[in-house]
Amino acid sequence: MKRKPMILKIFENDRGGQIVLGVLAVVVLYVTFANLLFSEGSFLHISTYTVTLLGKYLAFALLALSLDLVWGYLGILSLGHGAFFALGGYAWAMYLMLQIGDRGVYGNAELPDFMVFMNLQELPWFWYGFEYPLFAFFMAMFVPGLLAFVFGWFAFKSRVTGVYLSIMTQALTYALMLAFFRNDMGFGGNNGLTDFKDILGFSLQDDGTRVLLLILSFLALVLGYLISRYIINSRLGRVAMAIRDGESRVRFLGYRVESFKLFIFVVSAVMAGVAGALYVPQVGIINPNLFSPLFSIELVIWVAIGGRGTLYGAIIGAFIVNYASTYFTSALPEVWLYALGGLFVVVTLYLPKGIVGIVKKEKNVTAVS
Repeated sequence: MKRKPMILKIFENDRGGQIVLGVLAVVVLYVTFANLLFSEGSFLHISTYTVTLLGKYLAFALLALSLDLVWGYLGILSLGHGAFFALGGYAWAMYLMLQIGDRGVYGNAELPDFMVFMNLQELPWFWYGFEYPLFAFFMAMFVPGLLAFVFGWFAFKSRVTGVYLSIMTQALTYALMLAFFRNDMGFGGNNGLTDFKDILGFSLQDDGTRVLLLILSFLALVLGYLISRYIINSRLGRVAMAIRDGESRVRFLGYRVESFKLFIFVVSAVMAGVAGALYVPQVGIINPNLFSPLFSIELVIWVAIGGRGTLYGAIIGAFIVNYASTYFTSALPEVWLYALGGLFVVVTLYLPKGIVGIVKKEKNVTAVS
């Protein structure tokens, strides 16, 4: 009997994921061609601003996907996942800052503007190597992964679970926020890192570069989704879901629960770091506000609204909430935060499976009828 290709096995019984990624692929292709092929005067033209906005949403979708992997399938409610996202973003932003060279305000070819302003005479040791893109991208994955490994090692070995673990993750990101706000940390203080000029030799102001970043963001999201689906369809994923539903029973059966938790937690952190690295060149700035506990809580809301424990539901939630945020923060800025909080309360009380749960319920009712 002929074996199914790996890609088909991953997508088996995942109609929702196929639809969501398929729709996104069509949207990305249309936006790409509409931006590059049609002039600005044409009604078919898609602006570069829209390209950038869609790329940002895709980066956020990958971040939401990484959280759903640990919350939806492992039962770990991380209220500090924004820290991994921010660390990945800072790592890539350091590379972008060093590419500015003497084109900065102070014209210093060796030091970024904020270091010149602070009267630093040489580049701090932890900036060494970030002039190389491969090193910077590796660090965008390694640093969040290392932090997740160290944190998870101590937390899981100590058998910290539930709300206590959530509070610890929130305390972690809050501590990092306070540290990065300090000017003497060497990361730009409260202003962060910004004024990027180019990436890999291509101008960040060029339409083609923006489109390429959009496509890379989509491909990263697809790769992250495939990795997540592969994990949950494997023996590892089945054990993870068993830990979520009854950790003490799994431990009693002889499984090393800590190892399973640690591996998935680190994979999730690496995915979040990649999302941060994709976010920075498209938005053009990164500052310590991404370490804010509020940002990590908003991330939880994205996943909850879309549908926890489905993967594609997290993607849907990230797009819906961030699109609503973009619209309402300009149209009704004083109302948006209250609306977001109210929406989360409604979803928690009446729609525990999010938007995806509503669709599945309607399908089941139709099938029974």
